[in-house]
Amino acid sequence: MEGLKIGVFICNCGTNIAGFLDATDVTEYSRGLPGVVFARENLYSCSEAGVSDIKAAIAENELNRVIVAACTPRTHEPTFRAACEDAGLNPFLFEFVNIREHVSWVHKEAREAATGKARDLVRMAVARAALLEPQTRIKASVIRRAVVIGGGVSGLNAARELARKGIDVVLIEREKRLGGLVSKLYVLGPVPRDAAKYVASLVADVRKDERITVVTDATVERIGGYIGNYSVTVRSKRKAEDVECGVIVVATGAVPLTPEGIFGYDGKRVVSLFEFQKRLRKGALKGNRFVMITCAGARDRERVYCSRICCGSAIKDALLVKEIDPKATIHILYRDLMCYGVENEEILRAAKEAGIRFVSYSKDAPPVVEDGVVRVEGDVVGEELAIDADVVVLASPLVAD
Repeated sequence: MEGLKIGVFICNCGTNIAGFLDATDVTEYSRGLPGVVFARENLYSCSEAGVSDIKAAIAENELNRVIVAACTPRTHEPTFRAACEDAGLNPFLFEFVNIREHVSWVHKEAREAATGKARDLVRMAVARAALLEPQTRIKASVIRRAVVIGGGVSGLNAARELARKGIDVVLIEREKRLGGLVSKLYVLGPVPRDAAKYVASLVADVRKDERITVVTDATVERIGGYIGNYSVTVRSKRKAEDVECGVIVVATGAVPLTPEGIFGYDGKRVVSLFEFQKRLRKGALKGNRFVMITCAGARDRERVYCSRICCGSAIKDALLVKEIDPKATIHILYRDLMCYGVENEEILRAAKEAGIRFVSYSKDAPPVVEDGVVRVEGDVVGEELAIDADVVVLASPLVAD
């Protein structure tokens, strides 16, 4: 570590960071790391006073590497790099440690463990900083063309918006038709829209735009090049062609999980929400007693995530059923209701006013689907409910295609 003069600045950030970890302890620990000649705890490193302090310390201690442990690098890293540059230090000899999002915000109930993790992250940053070399910024040409992979709604919207900004676009879709998953749906939400008409309008916009070249029944064989200068090999109808572009948008989409082995799924009386939409579109509803179960295959060990749309889609479809048959009884069984945004909150309110009943259940006590009956331990009512059901609808998550 000969010749290294590393400075470490630990941000206290009021209670935002120091409220959940011992910033003073992390600072003291930093002083003993190899190559560190200066360590200080700052109240607010990103403030004018904090930035000035970093500049002064670089000059006074002849620091040749700087590490700041503070809040998100998304907004703060440019500030600290600029401070290094203003003080005469190459900005690429700076290393950032995120001890807010990565530590204090996720370990609020474990102060000792959070402090230990902050120590580890700072130690790793010091080890990395020792290997940093001065760099210079370069300017590179950028090909003013975009390749969008995937012709579903996301890809279509991306292509259209890029074209509207004056950028040439090559849109690649592996199927023979554009539209993807949404083209197979019935009604979109939260504002009711006919899915087929919406997709048709979007496709028409893309097709008529002279800046967009649509290649269907095609696959991407190879991607090469570097930032701003990519080469994408596209094969269609047994012909391979290289497309030069400056940016690639991957919009390969997702498909609804087929909930095999979940809540007695059989595709007949127990169906997925996607299959239920098909019945709604065909006007093929059977019965008038419906139970919808959310988180069917989501937020578990296999798929830990929330798709964010399942709850809203279930509520939207329940309202459609009520429009078709006002006398239908509908229960929505949920772990948590994820209704993002004002519009989704509004359809939740409308669903309750329409008489749709909501029953919360615990992850540890999921509903049991038997022949024509769904049994569930209602968290709020504190007793087991036996709900008659002609059809059980499972709101399953989206999975990568």
